[in-house]
Amino acid sequence: MNDTTNRRDFMKLAMGAAYTGLATSAVDDSPAQAPGTAPVLTPPGPANKRPNIIYLHSHDTGRYIQPYGHNVPTPNLLKMAQEGVLFHNAFDAAPTCSPSRAALLTGQAPHSCGMVGLVNFGFSMEHYQRHVINSLKPAGYTAVACGIQHIVKDPRVLGYDEILYREDAHPWPAGNQIENGLAWVVAPQVVEFLNRKPKEPFFLAAGFKQTHRNFDPPTADDDPRYTIPPIPIADSPQTRLDMAGFRASARILDDAIGDILRALEENNLAENTLVIYTTDHGPAFPEMKCSLRDAGTGVSLIMRGPGGFSGGKVCDALISQLDLYPTLCDYAGIEPPSWLEGRSMMPVIRGELPEINEEIHAEVNYHIAYEPKRMVRTNRYKYIRHFLNRTRPVIANCDASPSKDFWLAHDWQNQTIDHEELYDVALDPNEGQNLIADPAHGKVAGDMRGRLDRWMESTNDPILKGPINAQSGAKIWAPDATFPGPDFVVAP
Repeated sequence: MNDTTNRRDFMKLAMGAAYTGLATSAVDDSPAQAPGTAPVLTPPGPANKRPNIIYLHSHDTGRYIQPYGHNVPTPNLLKMAQEGVLFHNAFDAAPTCSPSRAALLTGQAPHSCGMVGLVNFGFSMEHYQRHVINSLKPAGYTAVACGIQHIVKDPRVLGYDEILYREDAHPWPAGNQIENGLAWVVAPQVVEFLNRKPKEPFFLAAGFKQTHRNFDPPTADDDPRYTIPPIPIADSPQTRLDMAGFRASARILDDAIGDILRALEENNLAENTLVIYTTDHGPAFPEMKCSLRDAGTGVSLIMRGPGGFSGGKVCDALISQLDLYPTLCDYAGIEPPSWLEGRSMMPVIRGELPEINEEIHAEVNYHIAYEPKRMVRTNRYKYIRHFLNRTRPVIANCDASPSKDFWLAHDWQNQTIDHEELYDVALDPNEGQNLIADPAHGKVAGDMRGRLDRWMESTNDPILKGPINAQSGAKIWAPDATFPGPDFVVAP
């Protein structure tokens, strides 16, 4: 047992005391299934017993964990994937924190649900009652929250029946030096809840601060000499050390999730519980978080449970996080509300369809600064449109980090941003060659422009009428501001 393990065990005890497919389809099934046959699904529990749902969500993780092939050890999430379904082609609706989470939990694009900026800077949703728990509770679910939720200042307004832990209400114990230690608070609270044999069915949302910056300190297992940063970050001593911190944070996240998964097994709840793990957007590196490239919008999504979410399958269907809400309704036998903009994934899971989406969309409005942009993506192409009259990067919307410092030292702030971007994501997955001005792709460009226009019109996107005003009292930084810093204004 090393010092890290001792420290982790000590913190758990301290916190407990303190807070007494198919070959040609989108789903690749296990080798035992005959090629070309639909998977045999197990109903989610007895007919009169709806499944429990546990929604585990992390900060700024993207797909940079072990189940997606990266050298970031997360053995518990890997085991969950090997027992469930791993989605390789899942994307958020916004690569920025509060808008992404609000979109997933309301089933609406950020501009539709009103969450166009960060809750901690004064932005808010328009319709709290559209949160998914308000569809689940009338069907008999008890709604429980623990840890970060990042869409309202006080989670009680959402209608949760029980809140196990609120970050704002329970500050870190005095003297603690681990800035991102929330996982060691959340996991024990969730385990305690499961140990008390809660009434079923329940919906439990557990939010972790990991892998948000500042990262946890690298350990001997995160030797930067043998670490490589993610694309599009250049390989250098500075960026390798930065990525080593991400690895350390991911390990702490994975340890906490492992504790929760074991508690499900020990309390005989696993067989009737759908566990969802996902994240809000890509990691906090340049051109990832707050970027409409795949490195920013691509998310981990692993689901394990009865009713088709088992067997170590992988799904390559194009999925938006907007699809989770209608999927839960379909899965639990609940009538979906009329405002949902996504589609149930169950036809793909059941092997009935190879795809549910011909295209998906994402957006940015406010993060630290105002940076309105929209994206449409198919399995072949990606189109991005910028609405800000600016030709340089909005560097304020990139979190401070050694990697950002490296980019700034190499003149990132003076690079040119095109008003429109078009990428062939099949032949250019890193989105390095903008094809918007290529005559050979003129027809594709026209098609993708039309797709984006139709989506914005169908969802009454306010950007069509001009700049989107910040909500009264919201804080907004200048595009070139250093954050945190004094270069902000408060919206009237």
